This record gives sequence, structure tokens and C-alpha cells, in this order.
Amino acid sequence: MADRVFAVLGDIHANIDALERVLEDCRAQGVTDYLCTGDVVGYNARPHECLQKIRELNCPVVMGNHDHYVSSRQNLADFNPHAAAVIEWTRKQLSVEEIMYLRNLPFSKTSMGITLVHSTMDNPEGFGYVFDHLQAEAHFVHQVTPLCFHGHTHCPMIYEKQMGAVYRIDAQDFKLPVGRKYFINVGSVGQPRDGDPRSAYVIYSPKERMVRFRRLEYDVAAAQKKVLEAGLPPRLAERLALGQ
Repeated sequence: MADRVFAVLGDIHANIDALERVLEDCRAQGVTDYLCTGDVVGYNARPHECLQKIRELNCPVVMGNHDHYVSSRQNLADFNPHAAAVIEWTRKQLSVEEIMYLRNLPFSKTSMGITLVHSTMDNPEGFGYVFDHLQAEAHFVHQVTPLCFHGHTHCPMIYEKQMGAVYRIDAQDFKLPVGRKYFINVGSVGQPRDGDPRSAYVIYSPKERMVRFRRLEYDVAAAQKKVLEAGLPPRLAERLALGQ
């Protein structure tokens, strides 16, 4: 465990151009193990390719809300029209076996002393959003490991619990002190929403107790072209360049 270097990837959202760039960087950074906080599919135009890449990593993966919507066949009448259109389209791109893979993903998972969840541990099936330390408090009641990685908001962030108080810390390379709990949002590989269009992921080195936030340029234009060629809503292509 001490010599391992983990890459934590999340919110890939069928963006193969971003995912391939991140995996290239992972190899350059000496990553030995991978973890995935969910939402492999949705929004972008290469769900099969992204799912294949993640499965080839043979890593722990938890279910994101888009993974759930695509695989559950739930009614989309109340959804945002853009999101519903992509979910319907994605369902047609995946095989029955791939749909079943997504359907069987756990909502949370603990592996090697690290917890993974897409949203929060207090209600992982509800896919609630955490944007501040107050919203993180309910999660920490249910976090039993010192470290939990999550996604869902597409905005990198650190939440720290110590002495009964919860603090929000801006994303930065950070050495984890002993005796505190951390709930860390790894950002989004395929659709950042913090105003920075670069791909985001996290590297965790247990030996050094270091968390490093990585941001990478990738071929946004190529990803946009795939969205448009697939006939998906143009707004989804536009927002990739804006980090929205």
C-alpha cells in the first residue's frame, strides 16, 4: 500500500479525448492503481470507448447518476431536455452487457482503506450535491475511513473534519495530517464546471500522505466535433470550451 500511487478519476462523461489525455499523464506520473468515482457516461459522444478504457483498468468504480439513469431505464419526462436526450442516445450506443455492468455498480465502495462515492455517504442513492462545508457535515457522519473521494459537482474541492468542525479548503496539493477525515472532490475528467476547461483528476500517494490535483489541456475541439457529429445538443459542445 505504501508504495502505491493512486489516480482518482471521475465524471468522465464519455469524453474519450479527455480520458486518453489523463491516462497518458497518469503513466507519466508513475500511477500504479486507479479508482473511479463514477459517471463514466453521459453528456459526450464516446460512452462505449470510455467504458472500455475504465474497465480495462480493472479498478474499483462506483455508480454515478448518469450511469444510473442510462442503466435503469427510468422515465426521463422530468429531466432537463439536453440531459434526457443524451441519456436516450447513450442507451442506444451500449450493449446489453455494458448496460448490465453499469446497473451492477455499487453506490459506494471501500477499497484498501479508501472510500469512493459519487455524491455523499449519507444518501449515496440520492445523488445530492455538496458545494460547501455545511453540506459536507451530513456526509462525514457516515464516513468511517479517514479518506473519501467523490465527484458529481465537477468542481475540485477538499472538505476537512477535525474536532467536530468541518472546513472547506480550495483544491491544492495537500499533505493529509493524521487524525482528521477528508472528503475530497476530484473534479471532472470530461466536463469541468469550475470555469477551467482543462481535465481534472487527483493523484494520491499514501506513503507521503499527499493529494495532488492535476489539470491538463486536451483536444477540446476534437471532443466538440464528436458531440456535434453524433447529433447531440450543440450546447454540450459549447460548454466544454468554457468549463461549465
